[in-house]
Amino acid sequence: MTLAVIAGLAGLALVDSTSIGTLLFPIWMLTHPSVRAGRVGLYLATIGGFYWVLGLALMAGASALTDHWAAIGESDVTNWVQLGIGVAMLIGSFWPDTPWGKRRAATSDSGGRRAQMRERVVGERSTASAVISVALLSGLIEAASMLPYIGAIGLISTSDLALPAQAGLLLGYVVVMCLPALILLGLRVGFADRVAPTLERIEAWLTRHTGGAIWWVVGILGFFLAADAATRLGLFGATGG
Repeated sequence: MTLAVIAGLAGLALVDSTSIGTLLFPIWMLTHPSVRAGRVGLYLATIGGFYWVLGLALMAGASALTDHWAAIGESDVTNWVQLGIGVAMLIGSFWPDTPWGKRRAATSDSGGRRAQMRERVVGERSTASAVISVALLSGLIEAASMLPYIGAIGLISTSDLALPAQAGLLLGYVVVMCLPALILLGLRVGFADRVAPTLERIEAWLTRHTGGAIWWVVGILGFFLAADAATRLGLFGATGG
């Protein structure tokens, strides 16, 4: 595995680190008046462990399908399907800018639901089981939409590393995913209420922009999928597969 691939994995992990589950919700926990560092740490450990186990399962499945996938990947039908998926992702990335996307965002009550979840994990009656449940729920909801994570699984599973090394690399990826939230947790514990206003501003910014960043990633991945398929089909003048 080259340094370029490792750098790419680190970049994907940092993109994943800005998701609602890995950063925005921990920040909501940290800005709660009765914040509990142990609860935040348990939340991050749970969601990080969830993504590590999920990644191991996905890599195991990918390894079992490697030989079949090599044959499937040589088919023009597969390339046309990939081209269609890539174009659909690229077009779909403009959804937030459409009148329908703006209307749905304006009428969404996701903020109220997330506020209720925050009370469950850091409120006066919060329990460890509630923290674990919310972390697992966040992971389940976001797993399918975290395209950088899925792309990273593909890069790791197709590397020439042995399985233990792949598991260790995936663990490092998950740690980087949780690293920004862990740093903010350390600042919150070390500087107490002095960092609370800054965390509140970060929370407000992420609430406005996290969704847009995800759609940018969808569009970029869609472009590369479509371009790769078009190249192998010879649509750019190259020899098709």
